[in-house]
Amino acid sequence: MILGLSLPTFTAFHVILSVIGIGSGMIVLFGLLDGQLLRLINLFFLVTTVATSVTGFLFPFKGITPGIKIGILSMIALAVAMTALYRFRLAGRWRATFVVSAMVALYFNIFVLIVQLFEKVPALHALAPTQTELPFLIAQIVLLLVFIVLTIMAEKNFQKATTAKAA
Repeated sequence: MILGLSLPTFTAFHVILSVIGIGSGMIVLFGLLDGQLLRLINLFFLVTTVATSVTGFLFPFKGITPGIKIGILSMIALAVAMTALYRFRLAGRWRATFVVSAMVALYFNIFVLIVQLFEKVPALHALAPTQTELPFLIAQIVLLLVFIVLTIMAEKNFQKATTAKAA
């Protein structure tokens, strides 16, 4: 039992939070690419992504797992994003800091999704049973490269839109 829930129920709750966090994070990303901060969706993304990491820490694992390490890194990225947005109100370089840190948190969520897909989906698991095989590595490298490009584009577009509004 975790938080009064059976392990399967808690796992389902965690997965639902993760999917909601990823979905809302993608909407935030598309907003940033369009030069917009979608405040309500952004708050939803941040809250569900924090909840995803927090619930991930509650699973009955012994020791520090790769998932725990990713969760810690995600929480750091989320703390930076929330500080940039809510404490410094995206002033100056905090605007770029927000975009990068929020997208890093989204990247970590999708990174873990890919790990889970390769563990749980039989066809993917057959391609990379130990997750050291080439198909898994290619999937993660492609994800990283796509996120680097999208984050750079989002930061530039969000900065450009803000500069245009100020002019």
